Amino acid sequence: MTRHAARKLFVLVLVAAAVMAGTSGVVAAKPRPVLILAFQNVTPGETDGWFGEGMAETLFVGALATSALLPIERTRAMQAVRAAGSEPQPGPPERAVVAVARTLRAEVVLYGDYQRTPEGGISITPRLIDVKTGESQALEPLVGGSERLLETQAEVVQAYVKALKLPLKADEVQRMVAAAKPTTNLTAFEAYAKGRRSALRGSQEGYEGAAELLARAVEVDPTFALAHYHLGRAHLALGNRWKASAQFRAATQVDANLPEPFKALGDIFMGSPRRLYDQAIEAYQRALNLRPHYAEAHVGLGDARAAKSDHEGAIGHYQKALALDPLNARVHFSLAKIYYNEKGLYYEAVMAYKKAIELDQYFLDARMGLGEIYEEKGLYKDAIAEYRKVIEADAKHTAAHYNLALAYEKVDVKEAIAQWELYIGLASQIASEKEWVDVARQHLKKLRDKAR
Repeated sequence: MTRHAARKLFVLVLVAAAVMAGTSGVVAAKPRPVLILAFQNVTPGETDGWFGEGMAETLFVGALATSALLPIERTRAMQAVRAAGSEPQPGPPERAVVAVARTLRAEVVLYGDYQRTPEGGISITPRLIDVKTGESQALEPLVGGSERLLETQAEVVQAYVKALKLPLKADEVQRMVAAAKPTTNLTAFEAYAKGRRSALRGSQEGYEGAAELLARAVEVDPTFALAHYHLGRAHLALGNRWKASAQFRAATQVDANLPEPFKALGDIFMGSPRRLYDQAIEAYQRALNLRPHYAEAHVGLGDARAAKSDHEGAIGHYQKALALDPLNARVHFSLAKIYYNEKGLYYEAVMAYKKAIELDQYFLDARMGLGEIYEEKGLYKDAIAEYRKVIEADAKHTAAHYNLALAYEKVDVKEAIAQWELYIGLASQIASEKEWVDVARQHLKKLRDKAR
């Protein structure tokens, strides 16, 4: 493929996505990107906001059930909130909250507050911010008795559908409400909410805490499919693919209509040393059969097709993903890999990686990919800059530390020695890094000998 043809192909991807977005065959209307934040507990004398965290989780799940909304992934949202250095509070919106929403390209912020009633019930005040104008709106409070806490928090979905004037049919709204009630057991819901709050910290300790809490949730309610799924994600973050796979399978057995576990299994198959691409394709397709507007499943299918050297088929799925989710950074990340690894097109790969980073500045894999092709082309200073940005976002990102040390070997031996020492100190306690640590020690010895 010539450079001109590659550029033409990239334009066709975007044009086709735009055309498909305007047809009823894929999605009826442009989805509205929404940022969902935890609801704040304003109950006098109470400080733990686990119920508000749970509300944000279930509202997110409810929003996923319709193609009319595009909820910003909660991990990415929390990264942006932490980077801004502010936690949104109830009341008039802070400028920082609107700034975060604009960074994430959200059109609306969904948040609110709640308090316990003297009778043990709940009073929830949903709120929203129009990001374009910065204006906030408080919706009518929802009040439920002690026996209807979970039902009342799920009704927040209906309140937002009405406030946002979403053109949904009654059965679509009911699907959203049903999705926002993943369990009927309040004890299990509490463990789940606390587990998700722990996972959103994004640290080893956070994932370990999440695994413990989510295990408690599924122990209390074995039919809690969403908790099984997130327990699998916690295990995966901790490096245990077998436990993760078991939980994803458990989720599909408990609720065969939940698409996320099938998509997660597809990702597991894609990362398998046995190259289980056909199984991955089947899993992604199962997810899409359950949720046709599942953009990430289309990206997964595209990646699986690309792995089988069906690049045109891959492009077709990337087109569909962009039509469903115009803000999807992974599409451009995947295109970058095709351009560089399969077509040898450096310029197009760089532009695709940069587009992925523009859409999601916390997409560390995209920065790593960009750094690696810079390094391969001998642009070591540019590579170093990208690896350092990854480390700024995640100080314990071992691959970035490793690549940074390698890049410094080409430009500054003294700094390379220091970086290898940092990497070894960081990675030596991680079992999966043992072979890489051994290689790092060899590099360090060679550099020290050379420096004498």
